[in-house]
Amino acid sequence: MKINRILFIILAAFLCSCAKQPDYYVCAYVWPSCHDDSLAHHYLWPEGKGEWEVIEKGDPRFEGHYQPRQPLWGHELDNDPQVVEKWINTALEYGVNTFIYDWYWFKAPDGYSGPYLESALNDGFLKAPSNRKMNFYLMYANHEVKYNYWNYHIHGDNEDILFSPCIGMEDWKKVVERVITQYFHLPNYVKIDGCPVFAMFNAELFIKGFSSPEEASQAMEYFRSEVRKAGFPDLHLQLTPGGGSDPSPSAQNRMNTNINLLDINSIAFYNMGGFNPDYRKHCENAVNIRNKVDTTYNIPLFPTVSIGWDDTPRFPAKGREHATCMNQSPEVFGHYLKIAKDYADAHADEQPKFIMINAWNEWVEGSYLLPDKKYGYTYLEAVRDVISEK
Repeated sequence: MKINRILFIILAAFLCSCAKQPDYYVCAYVWPSCHDDSLAHHYLWPEGKGEWEVIEKGDPRFEGHYQPRQPLWGHELDNDPQVVEKWINTALEYGVNTFIYDWYWFKAPDGYSGPYLESALNDGFLKAPSNRKMNFYLMYANHEVKYNYWNYHIHGDNEDILFSPCIGMEDWKKVVERVITQYFHLPNYVKIDGCPVFAMFNAELFIKGFSSPEEASQAMEYFRSEVRKAGFPDLHLQLTPGGGSDPSPSAQNRMNTNINLLDINSIAFYNMGGFNPDYRKHCENAVNIRNKVDTTYNIPLFPTVSIGWDDTPRFPAKGREHATCMNQSPEVFGHYLKIAKDYADAHADEQPKFIMINAWNEWVEGSYLLPDKKYGYTYLEAVRDVISEK
């Protein structure tokens, strides 16, 4: 009897330490580039500090342009569990309860085919003492990477493809096994109706990686069957396209075709609102596109709010028209976050209340909740104020 009581206490303590299903899933995307990855070290960031070597080279291109960005906590490495422990505690304090980790599997020119930048998740997040308090899931960032896209200081004008996400069935089976065995069974991995959520950035490139659309469909069905074999009801496949521009009729048709082909379950844009120098107009575009998409695709849409966009540290030719930072402020962000929350509330009978934020730490793209020397904690405070409001 005494042993049973001890076991009950241990189990109760474990469950209390795990992330609980929240009223709102307040999700922030995590870009895992700021650590010394062996593949990235070889091709992109040889200084041993990941993409910080590009971020710190940011320079102002016009009056009032905030570059380089200045993290309040300095250039910390995202695969350090003590750093991520601080992230988790800060996020939870201000109302962010879910991290969506960008997750890669690339083919490289030297014949390598495998995971990329995974240490931020495996060594940073999953080894942080409080990681079980934080929900998380994966966003398969299957986009192409040109040589000069992530470090033009080294590669200049070389726009050949460096990393390709088009991997084919043999590697896809390795992806499926890896994500199921390493992540899906973890108690804080996000599940909808018991189904682990797996987001994907680019449906068209996924399909391109196979010999035909039919084989791509079979590959996704293979994924689902392996998920069911692992003891889950099914897979929840979420499409997370980037850009977030107003889709043309032809783009809508392609999207519907891909949704049906891959049996996609939900959609959440990565940077919803497209590109506009005026942050207010960017956010208003996001609302208009959301309303349009809501009636275009017959699957749940989860609203996204971006903090801004400024990837000028990556590109020497970009200027004012390429940076979404005019009228950018925590107050404007909070206003549109409230609209996203209202959308989630209005659809609560049809779908779980997910609110997506781009992003947690996209320093190189000017979109982050983490505190910096200009804004301090004010973006996080905006999240707290909106989410806690009844």
